[in-house]
Amino acid sequence: MEKKQLAGMAIDRIEKVFGKHNGYRRAHARGVIYEAVFTATGNAAHLQAGETRAAVRFSHSSPNPVWTDAMSPVKGMAVQFQLPGGRLTNIVGVNAPVFFAKTPETFTEMLGLAKSLKNGRLPLRTLVKLLVKYPDSRAAIKVLRKMHAPASFVKGRYYAMHAFYFIDHKGNRTPVKYEWEPDAGVAALSPKDAKAMEFGHFEQELESRLKKGPAGFRLNIIIGEPGDPTDDPTKEWPKERRKIVAGHLEIRGSQLQDNGILFDPTAMVPGIACSEDRILAFRSLAYSISHARRTEGT
Repeated sequence: MEKKQLAGMAIDRIEKVFGKHNGYRRAHARGVIYEAVFTATGNAAHLQAGETRAAVRFSHSSPNPVWTDAMSPVKGMAVQFQLPGGRLTNIVGVNAPVFFAKTPETFTEMLGLAKSLKNGRLPLRTLVKLLVKYPDSRAAIKVLRKMHAPASFVKGRYYAMHAFYFIDHKGNRTPVKYEWEPDAGVAALSPKDAKAMEFGHFEQELESRLKKGPAGFRLNIIIGEPGDPTDDPTKEWPKERRKIVAGHLEIRGSQLQDNGILFDPTAMVPGIACSEDRILAFRSLAYSISHARRTEGT
């Protein structure tokens, strides 16, 4: 099947399973965007030393905007860097280190099983079927099943999940992954506390927090080594991999209008390239289709 056609099928299936919500993203439907400033160390190829304006969107993973906060234990943090000359590049992360599908075909097929979600989680019987049918997804599904929501949007560690390449002036490629580490520390909610939260708690807590002062994240670049998979987002790299600090993100109290902003994870600038990860390329196509439907009000 042609790649764009498969991406369209995935978006259609999301709408069928979770409902069609005009004007919303087809995944991570509910969220808020704030202005930010990123101060780079100069260690990253595409982020030179100095300050860069940015937009940050925190979100709940559900495609249904009326799901409660607790029903979306996976939270998102998407950052768009507004570089000189009108260039843009994005880092799209979630508070889970892995994705649940290795290929676009598997992802699209697994969407058909999403009807069995109960309170944002898969029943044990469905989980067993998934583990048998999709062995490559076993580790990721187990991680996601045990996911707990962070205590706040700014108390989660966010992973871009996919591998990228930094390219030097000689054309040498270094595999890397991105990780956002919160200044406030990492803290998770218990299932009991999450269930007791009112709808919109995360947004209200963030708004209240930012009125008192900025919140921040450190951007870590994880350096891959030979043998680390660059084409499989269901697999983590060893935790002992070297990290460098690329800079610091300061989120300020001014909330921004969405205005159709597109956080395409493959938006590249010189010095960085996508890996062989098929899900990464697929996300770009799916985001484009979702963006078109959302901005057209459909």
